[in-house]
Amino acid sequence: MKKTLLSIITLLPVVAFSQSITGKITQTGNAVPYAEVVAVKDQKKQTAISDEKGNYSLKLSENGNYHIKLIHDGTEISAIDVEVKGEVKQDFLIEKKKEKQIEGVTLTAKKKLIERKADRLIFNVANSIASQGMDGADALGTTPLIKVDENSGVSIAGKSGVAVMVNERMLNLSGSELITYLKSLRSENIEKIEVITTPPAKYEAQGNSGLINIVLKKNQNLGWSGNLTTSLQQQTYTGTSNNATINYQNEKLRSSLKLRQYKYEKHSYENYRIEGVNGLKSNDNRRDFGDGLGANLSLDYQLAPKSNIGFIYDYGSGHSNMDVVNTSDYFQNDHYTNTLLTSAEHRANNTQQTISAYYDVKFGKLDHKLSITGNYFSNIPKTTIDFTTTENSGDQFIVKSPSTVDYKIYSGQADLTLPFQWSKTETGVKFTNFDNDSEISYQNLENGNYVTDPEKSNAFRYNEKNYAAYISFEKFFNEKWSAKAGLRYEYSVVNGNSLSSGQQSENSYGKFFPTAYISYKSNEDHTFNLNYSKRINRPGFRAINPYRWYTNINSYFTGNPFLQPSINHNFELSHVYKGKLSTSVYFQRSLNASGQLVILKNENKISTFENYYNQNSLGLTMNYSDTFFKLWEVNYAADLSYMETKVFATDASPGKGSGYEFNFQNNISLNKRKTIQLILNYWMRLPSTSGNVRRDYLGNFTTGLKMNLMDKNLQINVFVSDIFKESKSKGAIYYTTGTHYFNNYYDARRLNLSATYTFGNKKVKGADRNVKFDEKNRAN
Repeated sequence: MKKTLLSIITLLPVVAFSQSITGKITQTGNAVPYAEVVAVKDQKKQTAISDEKGNYSLKLSENGNYHIKLIHDGTEISAIDVEVKGEVKQDFLIEKKKEKQIEGVTLTAKKKLIERKADRLIFNVANSIASQGMDGADALGTTPLIKVDENSGVSIAGKSGVAVMVNERMLNLSGSELITYLKSLRSENIEKIEVITTPPAKYEAQGNSGLINIVLKKNQNLGWSGNLTTSLQQQTYTGTSNNATINYQNEKLRSSLKLRQYKYEKHSYENYRIEGVNGLKSNDNRRDFGDGLGANLSLDYQLAPKSNIGFIYDYGSGHSNMDVVNTSDYFQNDHYTNTLLTSAEHRANNTQQTISAYYDVKFGKLDHKLSITGNYFSNIPKTTIDFTTTENSGDQFIVKSPSTVDYKIYSGQADLTLPFQWSKTETGVKFTNFDNDSEISYQNLENGNYVTDPEKSNAFRYNEKNYAAYISFEKFFNEKWSAKAGLRYEYSVVNGNSLSSGQQSENSYGKFFPTAYISYKSNEDHTFNLNYSKRINRPGFRAINPYRWYTNINSYFTGNPFLQPSINHNFELSHVYKGKLSTSVYFQRSLNASGQLVILKNENKISTFENYYNQNSLGLTMNYSDTFFKLWEVNYAADLSYMETKVFATDASPGKGSGYEFNFQNNISLNKRKTIQLILNYWMRLPSTSGNVRRDYLGNFTTGLKMNLMDKNLQINVFVSDIFKESKSKGAIYYTTGTHYFNNYYDARRLNLSATYTFGNKKVKGADRNVKFDEKNRAN
């Protein structure tokens, strides 16, 4: 529909301490609902959406000259300059062009696919054809710098253990649980994905990896909407998942209910070989299977024009099971000594609950904002491992090992945003309490009864309190230069108590965590950024829990209650060219870092955690995104890295080495309407070395079709992953006492078939609010 702005009506100056533009948008006498009014001043944008009667109200942070744009149905139909002094009334009257007037041409502005801000890289999912018609996990996989793996979770190039947020609300899930939740999101509801490689002071200092923030589209339409998704995954066995979302919004209430269900089953194998004075050949033939249910309820209610309250509740329950047959052959000086054959059943039942409540209020003439948030998290995994081990001599051992882990996290925080004319200031405080009560029992079957072995059983109590405060400043000097700096202080008090052994550990420490960012935009084609952040990497609860998880009578995993946090210094220099090519050079120094070590003493295989190395990492990441012939969208990425590791107090070998990863994503539209698309993706990692670990070549070729039917209300996806079965994890781990070799495969070749049906008002948004709960992922 061709439209033109015909007239602009009055300006009414009012008191200088209140700035706003209000008015009504009409077309040939009828109201124009859901049009976007954008006010731009000093590169800062403020927006408002007209309601169903065509009325809009745009609150502004200050007086001055504004460039006003009117956007309707994705098309910019007007652009004018307005001087704002107090309250201004601005009506818009739109008239249809006559059908004979064919000389008019409208050019529609479109966001660049990749943007760079001081502290993050932004991928505009809404502008990517390749990212449409898929779930949230797949949309993340198309984002520059991000890698998504069904088994290990989500990572950023050059980083590990990334945390994921939705509208700045921390998901606090990891591994397969995170992937399952992301699959309940739809890419059509995602506006952009922010990759925060050096997080600012506002966020927790925990983690060396950075953050990913998924920003959902902000539509103002009233009414109901929803979608239903069902998926089938065929590996060696068949798995299924189903998701349902219902949104409702009126003038004051926004609500969203998400339901999720999944069931999976796959065949995996793990081979581990140790060469040295003590030798081992271990083979696991494994069947993994499980199921789960989950629900998420979000409510947001507007108390007054500048205040609102909200409530979020998330519940998840599931089973994670394994049937494992292990064969372990032992050697001394290359001479065979014994064989253990173990048949084990792992049965785990996990229940998670998250409750968040918040209150937001704006005040003052510049709309200062205060946010108060409270969080509660509970995670109660109950696991039983039953195994039978038979020695070469014929002796048999039947063992039952039940365990219960009870994690509870409480947190409260207050965040204050102060947008002054000279800078934007953010400050806040936070308190977090961690509780971990764990019990494990090792029981031998003797004369028909299970008898507890006190030497191998344990109870562990852990408490950690963190106190934090931060402040940051952001300043736009002119159209080209901007800077941001912040400082966060965290003080921690840690107490661990092993009730069975009497082993206790106490520790307290306080540290400052500075961040700094400089941004330079030479023109529309070139943006440069230089960033620094200091981070802390606290160990997860299982890594510090001293009790033992036995997999046979000689092999167990155990934590280390004396494990210390590591410190990471992160530097990054980045450049974005025309929103298509993103290049980053990064350097990271890790001090007193910890990791998992495997020790073989005679026939006892022990996996534990130690602080044992310092590491310097230097890397280059490049990402190119573009569209050719309006039909072929590409996203090509490379990550090249070099690491130097120095070890101490362990048998791990120091190492130097390089890493090489490449990702080629191609999305080809097979018709002009772009409703049928061909996917051709290939990811590969060349032989690489990191620390004392060498990894062999790894690859994954994926292809398939995406189809949008019924006016894009029905999306059907068909994909086949790891066609050439190249996703085998192979390599070696070097110790001064010998070399450990691994060769694992986790059933990566699979067929995925999914269908999503969208109903109701597709533009309504759910009540997704920016509640941060950063600590919870340590409890997974």
